[in-house]
Amino acid sequence: MASDAALPRKATDIENALRACASGDKSALKRIYDAESARMLGVAQRLLRRRALAEEAVQDAFVLIWRHAARFDPERGGGLTWIYAILRNRSLSILRDEKRTETIELPIAEETASEEDDPETVMSKLSDATALHACLETLPQEKRGIVLLAFVQGLTHGEIAGRLNMPIGTVKSWIRRSLIALKECLG
Repeated sequence: MASDAALPRKATDIENALRACASGDKSALKRIYDAESARMLGVAQRLLRRRALAEEAVQDAFVLIWRHAARFDPERGGGLTWIYAILRNRSLSILRDEKRTETIELPIAEETASEEDDPETVMSKLSDATALHACLETLPQEKRGIVLLAFVQGLTHGEIAGRLNMPIGTVKSWIRRSLIALKECLG
């Protein structure tokens, strides 16, 4: 167990690192990462219950910490509190986004897709009689595959990005644009 003196020293180190981040010191962000990332991952995983989502939350939290370090005000609270508030808020946002995705229902055939299926196999398992199938056919193959991974296999943006070795921003924008195209097609 850490001594009482170790906690205030750690808190001071974090606050000093946040001030250094605010002035553009990238090594300060690394110091925060080295000191807190494992614990942050544990907190995020308890909130999100999935490691991939927790990793995404921690990564997003560090981006926000870097971008907004100048907003940290030690008069309003400690550095550790500020960092974990960012992580908690980001985790809750991801959780809300995941809940919204779960409510989207796509008609699928009696045979459900498994995680091992490639996107084209998943596509063939969709009911041939649906308008959705026809609209999915209009999407480019790589974008259709990402949509199917997200909504039929239930993978998160982060999981898709990892599986396909793509930037998460690209995955998110492709899904968003594909959904808009599908909505127009089905409309």
